[in-house]
Amino acid sequence: MSAAISTGARTRAARTDVAGELLALLNDATTEPRSDIQLEALTLAVAADLPVLLWGEPGIGKTAALTQLAESLDLPLTTVIASVHEPSDFSGLPVVGDDPAAQGVPLAPPDWAVRLVRAGRGLLFLDELSTAPPAVQAALLRLVLERRIGALQLPAGVRIVAAANPRSSAADGWELSPPLANRFVHLMWTHDPDVVIRGLGGVWPRVSLPTLDPEKLPEAVAFARRAVCVLLAARPALVHRLPSGEARRGGAWPSPRSWEMALRLIAFATAAGAGRDVVSLLVRGTVGDGPGFELLTGMDRMELPDPERLLADPDSAELPGRGDLRQAVLDGVVAAVRGRPEKARWDAAWALLAKAVETGAPDLVVVPATTLATLRRDDWEVPASIEHLAAMVSVSRTADHAAVPAPARAGR
Repeated sequence: MSAAISTGARTRAARTDVAGELLALLNDATTEPRSDIQLEALTLAVAADLPVLLWGEPGIGKTAALTQLAESLDLPLTTVIASVHEPSDFSGLPVVGDDPAAQGVPLAPPDWAVRLVRAGRGLLFLDELSTAPPAVQAALLRLVLERRIGALQLPAGVRIVAAANPRSSAADGWELSPPLANRFVHLMWTHDPDVVIRGLGGVWPRVSLPTLDPEKLPEAVAFARRAVCVLLAARPALVHRLPSGEARRGGAWPSPRSWEMALRLIAFATAAGAGRDVVSLLVRGTVGDGPGFELLTGMDRMELPDPERLLADPDSAELPGRGDLRQAVLDGVVAAVRGRPEKARWDAAWALLAKAVETGAPDLVVVPATTLATLRRDDWEVPASIEHLAAMVSVSRTADHAAVPAPARAGR
C-alpha cells in the first residue's frame, strides 16, 4: 500500500513539474524599444517625482504596465489595494507606550512602509483608488503629498503611482475628493491593440527613464517658467478654478499646486526632448483640458521663429510643419513688414511666401500674400516670386492695383 501511495505521489509531482514548466514558458517574454506616448508620459512624471494616477477601464493592463515599469527601472514594487485598508493604515496605527501622558502615543507605520524605508527606493502602487471610501482618501492626502505615514518619512527614492477605474465601471466606486485629485498627474490609460497582440506573442514594449540633456537644464527651466507665467499673467482667472461638477473635481483642474506640477513636467519634457503629444498628455493631466490647451498654444507660439530673423535670411529659413503654426509665422512676417515697410523686407517676405507654397499647403499663403500685396509702394518692382505664386494665389493683379492708393498711404 505504501509503495502504491509513493508511486502516486511521484506521479502527481511529475505532473506538477510539467505544469510549472508550461507556465514558465507562457510567462517567458522579451521586450523591444517601441514608441508609446502613454508610457513615455508616465515615465517622465515618475522621473519628475510627481504622483501619477492612471485612469482606465478594468482589464486594460494598468497593473501590468506598473509591474513592467518597476522591472524596467529596477525598482522594487509595493502594491497596496487602497479600498481594503482602513484610514489608520495610512495615517498610522496608535501604539500606547509605558507612559502615554509623558511620551504621547506614537503612530506606527504599516509593514509595507517600513520595507520601503529599508530599501531606500521603490515604486508604491496604490491600486483601486476610486473604490476607496472618503475616509481612506482623506488619510491618503499626507501620504501622496508629503510621503509620510504616521511618524515615518518615505525616502526620496520612492515614487508613487495609483490606478483607478471610472466610477461607472468601478465596484462600489466613489468620486475622488478634490484635495486628493489635485495632488495627482492624471493620465487616461487606453490599450493599443498592436501592443497587446505583440505582447501576447511574447514581446512587450521596453520602458526606460528619459535621458535629460545636462546642457538644456537651465534653458528648460526658463522655458517652463516663462510658458506658465505668461499664460497666468494674461489669464489670472486660471490660477485657481475649482470645477462645479463633482465628477470633474475628481480629475485634473488648475490650482497653484497643479500649475507648479505642470511647470516641472514641462521642464523635464523640454530637457528630455519629448514630443508634443507627450507634453500634451502631461499638461492636460495636471491642469485640465481647457487650461492645458491654452498653455500648449502659448508654448507653441513661444517656439515660433522670430520674423525679423526670417526676413534677414529667407533662403535658409525653416518654417513650421504644422499648418496653424506656419500660418502664425507668415502672419507675423507680414506684420513685421507693415511695421517697417522697406523694399528689401517686402521682397524677403515674398521669398518666404514662395518657400511656404513649395513646402506646404498653398491655401495658407492666400491671406498673408493678399495683405502683403497691399503694402507695395508705387516705385517697388513686383518680384519674380509673385509670378511663381500666381498659379496658386492670384496676387499679381492685387499688387498692381495696390499701387494706386500707395501715395496716400505713404503720406500718412
